[in-house]
Amino acid sequence: MKKLFLASLLGSTIAMCTTAMAADDLKTLEAAAKAEGAVNSVGMPDDWANWKGTWEDLAKTYGLKHIDTDMSSAQEIAKFAAEKDNASADIGDVGAAFGPIAVKQGVVQPYKPTTWDQVPAWAKDKDGNWALAYTGSIAFIINKKLLHGSEVPTKWADLKTGKYKVSIGDVSTAAQAANGVLSAALANGGDEKNLKPALLLFADLAKQGRLSMSNPVIGAMEKGEIEVGVVWDFNGLSYKAKMANPDDYVVLIPSDGSVISGYTTIINKYAKNPNAAKLTREYIFSDAGQINLAKGNARPIRAEYLTLPAEVKAKLLPNEQYKNVTPIKDADAWEKTSKALPQMWNEEVIVEMK
Repeated sequence: MKKLFLASLLGSTIAMCTTAMAADDLKTLEAAAKAEGAVNSVGMPDDWANWKGTWEDLAKTYGLKHIDTDMSSAQEIAKFAAEKDNASADIGDVGAAFGPIAVKQGVVQPYKPTTWDQVPAWAKDKDGNWALAYTGSIAFIINKKLLHGSEVPTKWADLKTGKYKVSIGDVSTAAQAANGVLSAALANGGDEKNLKPALLLFADLAKQGRLSMSNPVIGAMEKGEIEVGVVWDFNGLSYKAKMANPDDYVVLIPSDGSVISGYTTIINKYAKNPNAAKLTREYIFSDAGQINLAKGNARPIRAEYLTLPAEVKAKLLPNEQYKNVTPIKDADAWEKTSKALPQMWNEEVIVEMK
């Protein structure tokens, strides 16, 4: 019994020491970041996933000045690689597929935030080079006024028999559109290596004259060009909120299958303000940082560990809608298939357009 008590006491002491060390390390990081005084980002504009809230908090709490230059994931990595020691950016935000690419190109440095253990294994690099801070799942955004008598579609299967047009966007350039195709494939028995079931679905829509070439973006929605759009859930929710008549729209996750992916920060290996960049990641994964993302309609990666304010939770889709979402299981296969997708799309879908 005494040995058990001593072992328990020793375990508690080690845990307390580890926590204390982490707190000390965090204080050291905060001091170093304050000394740098600034953090410069790429691809993290104020109006995307409410980054504005995080930049304001970092300025108020730690005195960090901030500038962002918006660009695509591929451009961010290219910028880190090209500038090297003349780095003008400290941190960026890239799509999930680009985290491993940045590691392969040797342009990032690791940092594991103190909440690291609460990030699912599938959503992070074991060495701390990248970790998804928030996720997106493929959703439908539906204009109820433009369904031409059809029911609101709740699954991919419903799209086959509706009278409305479906907008998915440009599968050759948009990760959102490519993930939409993968979601349709998963719902119909396909996978990362086999998009045939999705290509057949979209070819059928094209034959019916129901595949729209309009990009499902807010400008097209405002013009009434989008009847049913395939988008990330956080984009759909943001678009709906900005519409003149938001109640005309429904955003939902297709119940027969959807891809869940997300975005990760990458810290520039050559950052001029490396400690400020690491503190930024630390804050993004804190409760306050995660809630900031939720305020921008993004789904925080640590959602199950958070108590979201009622008004923020009310904006997000209910958890039960996500029971059939799945992460990409074979990233290498998906990388190859997604590169081949534009040609397959042209040869098997666009050729059927009316």
